[in-house]
Amino acid sequence: MRAGVIEASRLASLGKPDSERAFFVADLSSVYLQHQRWTRCFPDIKPYYAVKCNPDPYVLRLLASLGTGFDCASNGEINQVLRIGGVDPSRIIFANPCKAVSFVRSAAKSGVDMMTFDNADELHKISRTHPRAKLIIRILTDDSKSLCRLGIKFGAPLNTVAGLLARAKELKLDVIGVSFHVGSGCYDSTVFTDAIMRSRHVFDIAQDLGFSFTLLDVGGGFEDATFENTARILNGAIDHYFPDRQQLNIIAEPGRFYVSRAFSLAASVIARRAPMPSTEPDVPTGDQEAGSPNVMYYINEGVYGAFNCIMFDHQVVHPQVLSLNESFHIPSTEVYQGSSVWGPTCDSIDCVCPITKLPASLQVGDWLSFQNMGAYTICAASQFNGFESSNVVYTSGEAGQVSNETRCALASFAAKLTNSSV
Repeated sequence: MRAGVIEASRLASLGKPDSERAFFVADLSSVYLQHQRWTRCFPDIKPYYAVKCNPDPYVLRLLASLGTGFDCASNGEINQVLRIGGVDPSRIIFANPCKAVSFVRSAAKSGVDMMTFDNADELHKISRTHPRAKLIIRILTDDSKSLCRLGIKFGAPLNTVAGLLARAKELKLDVIGVSFHVGSGCYDSTVFTDAIMRSRHVFDIAQDLGFSFTLLDVGGGFEDATFENTARILNGAIDHYFPDRQQLNIIAEPGRFYVSRAFSLAASVIARRAPMPSTEPDVPTGDQEAGSPNVMYYINEGVYGAFNCIMFDHQVVHPQVLSLNESFHIPSTEVYQGSSVWGPTCDSIDCVCPITKLPASLQVGDWLSFQNMGAYTICAASQFNGFESSNVVYTSGEAGQVSNETRCALASFAAKLTNSSV
């Protein structure tokens, strides 16, 4: 990240336009380590990475090399995964319960058979366009303990399951299992126990109707900070409600768990608004109150770009000073003051931090950094007001075993693709 700031300063000295452009740094070794953590805590649950969370091409290649599956929500995501090469369509689940007819037809042509449903109309649609599909019924679970609740849009209530499975039987469709999603950003791991209990009930209903389910999809909602506790609770619930798993495949759809910590963002201070010296405070938002910002800083990323996670993913971001007065050293004697941080667009909702503490000497040209920017950031960034999306700089972390293993995984995957095309 420091190297990027130094390069930006060099380009600025040459007069290059937009030389101070914000940029991401992606540490692919972090993704590699998260995969090791997953396999250690969930040895019997295969991850199908949620592409929508961050469809970065190098993240997808690395995960493909590690053998993960992919959770795709659209025809575009399916095509992006298949274009990587070396990913069999059986490693993709079309995990969108309400799909366009053309998307279902395209999935059939691509050989993507696993897909979810939660309503009768979807069954009739699939019956017409992809009758050989391997269907998974997505059930409604308690997502009240999550930042992003999905149950308001998806999930079949338990009292509708028997009717839906009976309709699938009438249409001669193959339903192979159950899926659920406790919501994105789940902060209470105990909800997984209730979801597994409901899944067990659906398995029993299906057996009574003549289905032999072989798949359990435990969805997403895995948080980095609570991951080990979630693994303990989820594994315990599976052991209790599914003690006999000889014929059962268990998958999950983690997204932010893999990529959130892997991406950091560097943004330059492009403007500053502060009271004029020796005058009354000029606060544009009204009378200044205790705890309100003294200075407004404007950076070259905002909520219409990478920080859309603030509006759509309910995230709170915390700036750190990356460079101050052309130095990466921040003196311990530096005085901090209440500040606000704003994006670059001409829209007043483009607020990154309404109140935070920043050095009083922070000026235009200094840089701020933001950690944990890998989930639901780049994927939803727009170019509103003509501001381009931030570029990504890739690294495999500091030199060492993990860095080498990450590089080897990518190189081995690339070599296999080369050999298969010869």
